[in-house]
Amino acid sequence: MTAVLRARGISVDVAGRRVLDGVDLDLAAGEMVVLVGPNGAGKSTLLSVLAGDRVPAEGSVELDGAVLSAWPVAGRARRRSVLTQSNEVSFPFAVREVVRMGRAPWRRHPAASRDDAAVSEALAAGEVRAFADRPVTGLSGGERARVAFARSYAQECAIALLDEPTASLDIRHQHRVLARTRERVDAGGAAVVVLHDLGLAAAYADRIALLEDGRVVAVGPPRDVLDPELLTRVYRHPIAVVDGPGGTLLVVADPAPVTSPTPGVPA
Repeated sequence: MTAVLRARGISVDVAGRRVLDGVDLDLAAGEMVVLVGPNGAGKSTLLSVLAGDRVPAEGSVELDGAVLSAWPVAGRARRRSVLTQSNEVSFPFAVREVVRMGRAPWRRHPAASRDDAAVSEALAAGEVRAFADRPVTGLSGGERARVAFARSYAQECAIALLDEPTASLDIRHQHRVLARTRERVDAGGAAVVVLHDLGLAAAYADRIALLEDGRVVAVGPPRDVLDPELLTRVYRHPIAVVDGPGGTLLVVADPAPVTSPTPGVPA
């Protein structure tokens, strides 16, 4: 498959520490790639490089076969949407207004004729229509996260880059966000999603990229990457993977408290 987004040899240094080291990753149309790994593995940093928001110390990113840095800012914003972990809005804009901000890249473009329809569809996708006229500053953390997703969804880009979009959501809305993203991918779009929940990754990803200490240690279909021995080593905690209903994979961590370091594994 032809890659719509391609990263080669990506290395990033932060405060003298190498947080990404020689990372390669491809994303094809019709594919959802989920980035997983422990805290500090480099997932968010990689996503910011793919978005063009961070320039790597080494390596390159191509969008539709052209070097990402050569894309005009407006063209990049119309091709890929980015949902970051931090989406705080300091002013009391109405939810509807915040979602409409996602249409900014299409201003003075023929696609601006879709603004009203796109905002309406995004309000429904995030399930925020019921409080569309309330100030965003008066919402709960989970409600704000849904508004941020709706704003990103309203952008209507072929490529979606989402950094922990389910982190503060309840079970229903975790699945709703990923299902709406999955629908667009199945319609010919593409997505890279950072998740901590390995069960959600197994349920929605076409491929999973497992990061450890700034490197991709495994990439492939969920059944290949979610190997209990590999996960136990990378996460430094006992993890089991079992078959669930309907062919799903269930990823289960041992709930027993860790009272001492794993032999041979640095604390």
